[in-house]
Amino acid sequence: MNAIELQGVTRSFKVGGRKLVVLDGVSFDVGAGSIVAVVGPNGSGKSTLLRLVSGLLEPDLGRVMVDGTAVAGPDPRVGLVFQEPRLLPWRTLLDNVCLPLELAGVPRERRQERARQLLSQMRLDRFESAYPGQLSGGMAQRAGLARALVQEPDVLLLDEPFSALDALTRERLNGELLALWERTHPTIVLVTHSIPEAVFLADRVVVLSARPGRIVADVPVALPRPRSIVDADTAAFTQAAAAIRYALESNDEERAA
Repeated sequence: MNAIELQGVTRSFKVGGRKLVVLDGVSFDVGAGSIVAVVGPNGSGKSTLLRLVSGLLEPDLGRVMVDGTAVAGPDPRVGLVFQEPRLLPWRTLLDNVCLPLELAGVPRERRQERARQLLSQMRLDRFESAYPGQLSGGMAQRAGLARALVQEPDVLLLDEPFSALDALTRERLNGELLALWERTHPTIVLVTHSIPEAVFLADRVVVLSARPGRIVADVPVALPRPRSIVDADTAAFTQAAAAIRYALESNDEERAA
């Protein structure tokens, strides 16, 4: 069963009075409970793709489906995490995580109970009264992830959530993301510029061309689950990473020619 379907999706923007096509005829499916990474050069439409799935944007052409229903706007079944945590600086960590449930009208006691569960899972329970300015980058990003999960979404969209973090923190959060997936099995679509990150986390890696973004490869990752950092030294990891690099480099050469 597919949780997400994109069927011939094209999206453009008006820039300086001209039409700029960002995605052009993109079609692929994401199976329920799977993890798919999307990689591609800057400007290939990766973030636009996530915003189309989340309902923040509409396609010019084609259809976007979530659980068999056409996307017609933001949906509580879909959580979106941006590159920056975007926490509200005047709210405590607990109140930031509670915010989506507060907007949905969930009673205070229930929303705080759910938020505290997630803060505990993210190892942030000792900081529920702290404000965003008092948190490290990794802590703030974990808080942003907790906020996206508080409504228990079926689909989780991650737009380069760890790219601004140092290598060790990023590696640790990748492990925590996989542990979270093992517990609840949401469908995840991850946008990243990091090929190792894409291979480590995903079941498949969709490779987009330079703008306008078109699919140039769909690379399966033959790594068993659960995974650990030692899997980065295996032949399956190396083969998948090489296939992704080849797809990106071949597309660059075709464009140059």
